[in-house]
Amino acid sequence: MIHLALPLTLVAILAGAGAYGVIARRNAVLVLIGVELILNAANLLLVTMGSVLPDTLRSGHVLALFVITIAAAEVGVALAVILALFRDRGHVDLSEPGT
Repeated sequence: MIHLALPLTLVAILAGAGAYGVIARRNAVLVLIGVELILNAANLLLVTMGSVLPDTLRSGHVLALFVITIAAAEVGVALAVILALFRDRGHVDLSEPGT
């Protein structure tokens, strides 16, 4: 069995990088990548805790599949919005609203 320090460290790194991407970046695609990193960190945490804790229903794994499904739908909608923004404005910089 793998020690918990490694997956939890990876979760912290992924969540930190994702939060940095959401907060510091102005490009909509990079913000979307930051959100995906945060969702992947949540998935890794769910699977890790689902493997460690005694749960006969495997709730962590099921919730991870649910998050993957929601993330796939979110990416499709977000990329459509970003594409529409790019066609309208010619750029996807979020620091210039309404221009």
